[in-house]
This record gives sequence, C-alpha cells and structure tokens, in this order.
Amino acid sequence: MTLDDATRQRIEKIIGSDRVVLFMKGNRQMPQCGFSATLVQILDTLLPGYTTVDVLSDPGIREGIKEFSSWPTIPQLYVGGEFLGGCDIVREMYSSGELQQMLTQAAATAR
Repeated sequence: MTLDDATRQRIEKIIGSDRVVLFMKGNRQMPQCGFSATLVQILDTLLPGYTTVDVLSDPGIREGIKEFSSWPTIPQLYVGGEFLGGCDIVREMYSSGELQQMLTQAAATAR
C-alpha cells in the first residue's frame, strides 16, 4: 500500500496532538491484543495520560501507520513525535530505563 497525502497528514496530526501516542489494537481501557495490552500496562505505570489510537476502527490508519513508520506491526509507540518501536523494543527500553528517560525528556521539552 502507498500512503496517500491525506492519510499521512492525519497520522502526522495525531502524532503531533500529544507527547505520547500509542497506535494499538483496541483502546487503553480495552486492548484487543496481548502486545497492545503489554504496552498499555507499561505506559500506565509511567504516565497518567497519553493518547491511544484504535487502528481496528480505522483501516486507513491501520495500514497507513505501517507505511508511515516503515514498521510492519501494531502496536507502535511515538514519544515527542519520534517513533520508538513496537512491543519488544518498548519492553526492552522500559527494562533498561531508557523509556523512562525519553518520557522525562519529552515532558521537559513540551513545557
């Protein structure tokens, strides 16, 4: 699939709408896959609020975000507009403390 301009602009607007954006299957209250649930659990321990985007409710975003990031799977986490990765990468970053550091830096630059 080729990412059309309208979908690219929608994705960029979503990513720019919050310092932490998680494209996932389901939503924060009801993840629809284990990988999405894992990232919600991690983020919930670190942040009071962040944006989730349910890719299951929007096929254009579901396919478009994969093209946008050049990453083939969902979930995808963006912090400060930067794509961090999917479940395995974010879990490793959390275990090492790198994720916490990035969230702190993103919060400081957002002020």
